[in-house]
Amino acid sequence: MEQPDMITAMVESPKGFCLKFDYDAKAQRFRLSKTLPYGLVFPFDFGMIPGTKGADGDPLDIIVISESATFPGCLIDCRLIGALQAEQTERDGETMRNDRLLGVPLVSQQFSEVNDLTDLPDNIINQLEHFFKNYNEQAGKEFRVISRLNAKEAVTLLP
Repeated sequence: MEQPDMITAMVESPKGFCLKFDYDAKAQRFRLSKTLPYGLVFPFDFGMIPGTKGADGDPLDIIVISESATFPGCLIDCRLIGALQAEQTERDGETMRNDRLLGVPLVSQQFSEVNDLTDLPDNIINQLEHFFKNYNEQAGKEFRVISRLNAKEAVTLLP
């Protein structure tokens, strides 16, 4: 049985990509949903945790902190190391929670000692926050981090 801090992430948009993919459960395929502006790329693999549902109605989002990029559809067993609790304001003015969980692959070598958000350098976390603010701003939305959660606190976001 899985420990509560171990989760499986499905990559939608790999590290270094300027394309945003979403998994289309009905078609059982990945669908291109948007192109990021020039110069903006995903800093790490970005995806979701299958079988979960966030406040926005979509599966919970996860950033996989890893030294390498993978590919859309790749399943990665991760240690949950924390989360960015966030509010997102849509173009129509509606505000909802849209948290970002953070995980490290169990097979990672570079981040093998990272077990909690506090183990990451501040500049990585700051850059992630700025990426999501900019990413949402480009789509006419506002993204605001409410708090940074450690690994133990992040587990409470899981169903």
